[in-house]
Parts: sequence; C-alpha cells; structure tokens
Amino acid sequence: MDIEELRTFVEVADAGGVSPAARRLGVSKSIVSRRLARLEEALGAQLLARTTRGAALTEAGAIFREHAARACSEIDAARDTILPAGDLRGRLRVAAPLSFGPTHFASVFAEMARRHPQLHVHTAYSDRFVDIVAEGFDCAIRVGYLQDSNLIARRVGPLYGKLVASPDYLRTHGAPETPDELADHEALMQGTEAWQFLDGDRVITVHPRGRFKADNGTALIAAAVAGLGIGWLPDGLTDEYVASGALVPVMTRYPPPPAGIYVIRPPGPHPSLKVRVLTELLIACFDEAPHLADVAG
Repeated sequence: MDIEELRTFVEVADAGGVSPAARRLGVSKSIVSRRLARLEEALGAQLLARTTRGAALTEAGAIFREHAARACSEIDAARDTILPAGDLRGRLRVAAPLSFGPTHFASVFAEMARRHPQLHVHTAYSDRFVDIVAEGFDCAIRVGYLQDSNLIARRVGPLYGKLVASPDYLRTHGAPETPDELADHEALMQGTEAWQFLDGDRVITVHPRGRFKADNGTALIAAAVAGLGIGWLPDGLTDEYVASGALVPVMTRYPPPPAGIYVIRPPGPHPSLKVRVLTELLIACFDEAPHLADVAG
C-alpha cells in the first residue's frame, strides 16, 4: 500500500462515496476505485460496503480509517519539515465566502499558486456554513463574529460595518436613534443572528426581527436599496451605495464593534505548512493594504 491509497480511502470514508471523494481529490472515479481495490487487497479485508447511495465503512474500515488518517497526517507533517523553504506541494482545499471571496480573497489564492508551482489550490465559494472537517477542507476563510467550536481560528484582519437603509424606507418608517428602537423596524438578516453595538465601553446586544433573510451580502444590499428594511452590512458592500445616496447610515452614535476575518482549520496542535503559508500571506495582504479590511465580508 502507498500513501495515495491511504489518503484516497480516508477521503472516500469522509465524503461518503467514490464520486464526492474523486471531486475532492481532483481525479477520476476509476482511479479512486482502483486505489481502494489495491488497498483492500493488500490488507485482505473489506473496508467499504458499496451501496446505491455511496459507500459505508465496514467494521474493519471504521477501525482502519482512524489509523490511516493519523498516518496521512504524520506523513504530511514529516514532508513539511524537509521541504525546501517556500516549496509547497500537494493540494490545498479552501472554503471561502461568496460575498467578496472571488473579488478580494481570490487574488491571494492566485498569488499563492503562482509562488508555488507544485501546489494545487482548490477553492470553493459559498456563503453557507461549511463543515470543513466532514467536507475535507484544509481550512476556511470566515468573517464576522465567530461562534464557539472546536476548530482553530487565526485572525488575519479586521472587518468594519454599519447599519444602513434607503432614503425611502427612512421617510416612511423614520430612523432609529437607539438600539432599543430597532424593535420597531424591519431588519434584513442572514438568519437569526444578534446585532451588537457600542455605547462607550458597553456592548449592547439586540435580536432584530424581519421578514427578509438571505445568506448573501449582495442580496441583502439589494433588499436595503429596495426599501425593505435596515441592514447590518460590511463597509465594503455599502460604500458605493452610501456615496451615491442610495443608502444612508443609520444610528451612527452606536457603531457595531469591529468584527474579524479569520482562517479556520481543523483541531490539531500545529497547522500544516500550506495553511500556515496561506495565513501569513493573508496577514501580509491586510497589513500592506489596510483599506481591504473595509471591503472584506
């Protein structure tokens, strides 16, 4: 057996089937199947039970999966220690937000691929909450206020935002002056999130309500411009609309506390070299171009 067979088995086990594992690995389904067959033959045991819905671990497969995953992790760590400085190989899978991801993070991913010709960079853009462990990502870029989890987070830059609404909405409904008054207004939200505001050193938390929700910042901008309510949105999304007068800042005496831009990785004592290099590149990007901190979301 070889490391690619072990890695392929772990991917199939985690993805739940040959097809999704092949997409993760960037190879054909036939290659995945051949690697699995060789591994099972070498072990003399069936690791996966193929079904119409995918592949499920056998008892032997469930036991072997943990050992195989540790072996792959150890080999990756060993490879990192002997690579020449700046020489990255293999594959880096990154989950990034659809809002601003292609316009503001994609250039960093492209620069990393340019600097490391032997590295395969695979990026998935989505505003849904990605389970990076179950879906086989090396890391994810997340923005805002982080929820508690067992994942490891590294802050790479700040994120600033404000409340905005259209002039038509404010003419019809008035402008809230304090956080308490938001209860009388329609909020444009991603879900059931809480909004926070600063009153000096005190943080005020509000649970807004509204009938329009979307998991994408651009969609919330469109709703705000259409006069459907008040939205808490990153400055980078709203700047051009505020400049044109299509949106107006609201409740400016109570600014939201700065949020953050983070690299999230699975639990473990040390990040892989690939994730570490990407993190450092993102930090350098925000240090050298601080205005980007106002446009990431």
